[in-house]
Amino acid sequence: MKKVLIITYYWPPSGGAGVQRWLKFIKYFTRLGIQPYVITVDPTMATYPVIDQTLNKDIPKDIFIYHTKTSEPYSFYKKLKSNKEVPYAGFANEGNPGFVQKLSRFIRGNFFIPDARKGWNSYAIEKAKEIILKENIQTVITTSPPHSTQLIGLELKKEFNINWIADIRDPWTDIYYYDTMLHTSWAKKKDLFLEKKVIDSADKIVVVSNSIKELFNQKSDLIHPDKIHIIPNGYDEDDFINVKAKNTGKVTLAYTGTITKDYPTYSLAKALKKSSINIQFTGKADNTTKQNLNELATFTNHVTHNESIQLLVNASALLLIIPKIKNNKGILTGKLFEYIGANKPILCIGPTDGDAAKIIDTSKAGKTYDYDDLNGISKFIKQLKNGDKLHDNNNEKVYSRKNLTSLYLEII
Repeated sequence: MKKVLIITYYWPPSGGAGVQRWLKFIKYFTRLGIQPYVITVDPTMATYPVIDQTLNKDIPKDIFIYHTKTSEPYSFYKKLKSNKEVPYAGFANEGNPGFVQKLSRFIRGNFFIPDARKGWNSYAIEKAKEIILKENIQTVITTSPPHSTQLIGLELKKEFNINWIADIRDPWTDIYYYDTMLHTSWAKKKDLFLEKKVIDSADKIVVVSNSIKELFNQKSDLIHPDKIHIIPNGYDEDDFINVKAKNTGKVTLAYTGTITKDYPTYSLAKALKKSSINIQFTGKADNTTKQNLNELATFTNHVTHNESIQLLVNASALLLIIPKIKNNKGILTGKLFEYIGANKPILCIGPTDGDAAKIIDTSKAGKTYDYDDLNGISKFIKQLKNGDKLHDNNNEKVYSRKNLTSLYLEII
């Protein structure tokens, strides 16, 4: 079997889409002739926003996993916060930042470049060197965020003649909440330098959408378009086996994951006021969203991945909102593909010419409406309430984890 070293900060018991991407790839690697070696952080020292112990069941028994120490500032940050939480992506769990939060963001943005988990790098590099030499590893994959993980690959590429694949799930210096980090001009220049160094030095780059590929293509004249490959997130057919819908007797919309004020819900709220349909939000929602939807929705904190799958299957339709931010056409959140796997109609609110909209359209998985398209959203709600047929995707197999893993093998 071909040996591949994967370096990932997020790994069970951490929860979230970033964990599932590589947990699922590795699950199918072992079935398709790849022997994975995984370096990750010691979970007792890591700072995970979400914990999901149920994901441990997907870890193959015949892989090698190495946990290392780390040194991070988030333990001190948590002590300053009343809720003792680690910041979520986009600071969805913080609301309007106070003095302590602004100060911590400034420190994080200017003294921990590219991010506050860079303290893991020295430990991961030391372990990676040991494994590469001992096992004669020829291919190393680093996955981010956190983007500091890519600097591990950069260091290993300098020392060893390896095939280095940089798997980058989200934009780096173009991420939608980048400006909230309060970078100085010097910090921004350093971050841009590191980003360019990584994309120039990696042998291959894998991103999740065409728009992110275009972003990175513009970063350097040294990059040939063929260097950057697109492999989106997906859904695991195994997760849906034996999951049967529970009839609640109500017409419901389900949304899973994080939602903040950048995810507009004003048109949705107006459309729902004339119906008896309720939205079930499961994940982290900010106060702006809760106030806007008020009595139109129920809000539940994060649940396990298994419970999330059950919620999707139970729902009448699934709600996807693309944040209204710069470069949002390339956002392909992992929930989109699990929505497709659940085989329920998708109501998407976002750019109608974005990557998510194209996938929903080609998969016949639902409809996408612009943020201000009240008539379109209202029509979807009315059709849903009437029981009209709103999708015909029949589980688009192209986005199954097994199929996507076979595409990754071609890149390796």
